[in-house]
Amino acid sequence: MYSSKLTGLGYFVPDNTVTNDDLAQMMDTNDEWIQERTGIKERRHVIKGEDTTTSMGVKAAKIAIERAGIDKDDIDFIVFATLSPDYYFPGPGVLVQRDLGIKTVGALDVRNQCSGFIYALSVADQYIKSGMYKNILVIGSELHSHGLDMTTRGRGVSVIFGDGAGAAVVSREEGSSKGILSTHLHSEGQHAEELALTAPGMGERWVTDILEDNDPDDESYYPHMNGQFVFKNAVVRFSEVIVEGLKANGLSKSDIDLLVPHQANLRISQFIQKKFELKDDQVFNNIMKYGNTTAASIPIALTEAWEADRIKEGDLVVLAAFGSGFTWGSAVIRW
Repeated sequence: MYSSKLTGLGYFVPDNTVTNDDLAQMMDTNDEWIQERTGIKERRHVIKGEDTTTSMGVKAAKIAIERAGIDKDDIDFIVFATLSPDYYFPGPGVLVQRDLGIKTVGALDVRNQCSGFIYALSVADQYIKSGMYKNILVIGSELHSHGLDMTTRGRGVSVIFGDGAGAAVVSREEGSSKGILSTHLHSEGQHAEELALTAPGMGERWVTDILEDNDPDDESYYPHMNGQFVFKNAVVRFSEVIVEGLKANGLSKSDIDLLVPHQANLRISQFIQKKFELKDDQVFNNIMKYGNTTAASIPIALTEAWEADRIKEGDLVVLAAFGSGFTWGSAVIRW
């Protein structure tokens, strides 16, 4: 039987650091207000013209491929997760294939926002275990900063998000008890508009607003989030999907060596840590310096944890995410 193993990890974040004090120059906010609500101290923003969602993904992918010890032409499928593609279409998966100079392999785009990397990893896992592919490049990349309302009106959302990319090479192994043990995915579309960007889209707004003069007071072109409602749902769904993953593998919370949650809000991570009675060294958070990088947050955090020697061979690593859709998921990995 085939198993799926993460053989290479990499990440990229822009050099441009934006602190909470920097944001206070643009809107009515301050460092204390932001840290109290989110735990974020700073984030990275792309300088216009220097990077795109695709180019950041390519930079992260090059590192992951090198660390996997394979050639780019050993990649036989690409899965790219993002909510911020360079173009309305085509998606960034094919652009990565082009920019890396990879042979004409399949490329799939995943649009599951904060849960995007878990969904993408699950897709890769199934393809690997079926025997269809041997080495799959999985990328999560986001460029939020160009589309945020950087005024007092948008501060509830805009202070949270940062730019960056993470990548993993998922490879096939035979007869191994290690690798991705299981993945678990869920959605609840009845709450879709509680965390959404509703325009542009192919509904009426495409004709009535985008092709005519835009209303400067129309907030639908910026992300909307019902923060308290999202928080309440997140802590419930995070817990449920982690327990689901553990039970599916006959494991308990005491078996977790490292939990890498989606970096949505430090308060959510702390709530989950307390609920599962995990020590500080059993949870990895980096939202303090990168903000919420949506589909990129888990691969960035996972890579940093691995680089810091926080993950050892044989460790049980649990990944979990919750976000817009609502969507949520987990992956249980024996390293």
